[in-house]
Amino acid sequence: MLCAVLGVIGCIVPMLPGVPLSYAGILILHFTGQAVYSTRQLVTWLVLVVVLQILDYITPMLGSKYSGGTEYGNRGCIAGTLVGLFFMPWGIIMGPFLGAVIGEMLGGRDFNHALRSGIGSLVGFIFGTLLKVVVSIYFVYECVAGCV
Repeated sequence: MLCAVLGVIGCIVPMLPGVPLSYAGILILHFTGQAVYSTRQLVTWLVLVVVLQILDYITPMLGSKYSGGTEYGNRGCIAGTLVGLFFMPWGIIMGPFLGAVIGEMLGGRDFNHALRSGIGSLVGFIFGTLLKVVVSIYFVYECVAGCV
């Protein structure tokens, strides 16, 4: 149960692997015999965890793209994400935003267009975070339901 709850916190605090931690809570509960989940459930949830981990890095780029960003903004967003990993926890939030803005400006776009692309990457990041929180809360629910 502790892992599942820490997983929800980890969705917001970038230093903790949120959804994988919540999934670990379900696995621990399953293997202790407190709750029994089918193999199909465990594998489906594992696939969901992997997809969310991948989406966590892609959603800022999609946000930038769908807010009118160009290839320069996407490349900047990727670079900002990678650089942001070294400046946790704020780097993971600000890196894609600043990367998209700087990338667009290096590509010759005006500041307003670049800012729109950066805001799109920030919205994408927030959307990805919300997805992770929802799934982690679901895993907490499964843990509670499995214990009762």
